[in-house]
Amino acid sequence: MTGPQQRPTGAERPTGAERPTGAEQATGPEQLSGPEQAGGVERPVGPEQAAGSEQAGGSEPVGGSEPVGGSEPLGGVRRSGLRNPDKAVRGLGAGTMSLEALVLLLAIQPIRVVGGDLSGAAIGAIVALAVACVVLAGMMRRPWAWHAGTVIQGLLLLSGLLHWSLFALGVMFALVWAYALHVRRVILG
Repeated sequence: MTGPQQRPTGAERPTGAERPTGAEQATGPEQLSGPEQAGGVERPVGPEQAAGSEQAGGSEPVGGSEPVGGSEPLGGVRRSGLRNPDKAVRGLGAGTMSLEALVLLLAIQPIRVVGGDLSGAAIGAIVALAVACVVLAGMMRRPWAWHAGTVIQGLLLLSGLLHWSLFALGVMFALVWAYALHVRRVILG
């Protein structure tokens, strides 16, 4: 039988493409495919495991159903399928803050044209909030940055006293930030 389930051994084994067994195995890392590669972690198969797999008909993956080298945390089940959930959440927060800064800066001219007169204080508030968003986007690694992001949303809502369109932007970004906080809570627990 020659198929993906059976591993050739001894004289049947083709040269080059197949992975070495036995003493040849200790020569270096090899590329694995199929059931030997679980979650990107390479597991070499020794001769006793390959023989056991062939005796069982070759239908079971090598190593059974036990977790592979560090894929499960010590506490049990992983909460998300992300490799680095902290980094993913930081990226979400930084992306949200960066997007808010960009929208605030690009909104100055349309607000002046469509929304009527935009005072110098309102433009100053927009620029200050945009700069604060950019600075905060770079500091999402720190735990207090998420609270500061919430404060920025409140300040944007308060800047609605200077112009009604800033209040509308504040409502939209407060909702986006609330969703980002919800995603953070779901991923990190």
